[in-house]
Amino acid sequence: MKNLLLPAVIIAVSGCAGDYTFNSNLDSDAINDYFKASDVTVYEGTLQPVGPFEIKGLVEGETCQIAENDAPASIAEARTLARRAAADKQANGLVIKNCLFIEEASQNCVSRAICIGQAIVTTNQQ
Repeated sequence: MKNLLLPAVIIAVSGCAGDYTFNSNLDSDAINDYFKASDVTVYEGTLQPVGPFEIKGLVEGETCQIAENDAPASIAEARTLARRAAADKQANGLVIKNCLFIEEASQNCVSRAICIGQAIVTTNQQ
């Protein structure tokens, strides 16, 4: 029995040794695109940009609950989509003008959330 145990352990351990590579279906550009909204500072309510800034344009984010059993529309998600739109305009700030949550069902959405703001470029980061 001892004579068979040692070769079995050696074979099992040698099966773990090797030159393995890791392949992923993730694209590094897609990851950078996904996280680009985090580079945009949100200014809302009493938090406003300090110092000079340049307005790049209006942006919006909208989420829609398509079916009753889907996740409800979210203002947080609409704000994130507006941040991403601001990042697409090479902005580093977003001044939220208004966010709305609409619970009235329409032809396409059970509920809807919309955020509208100005994409800006600031020289001072808070």
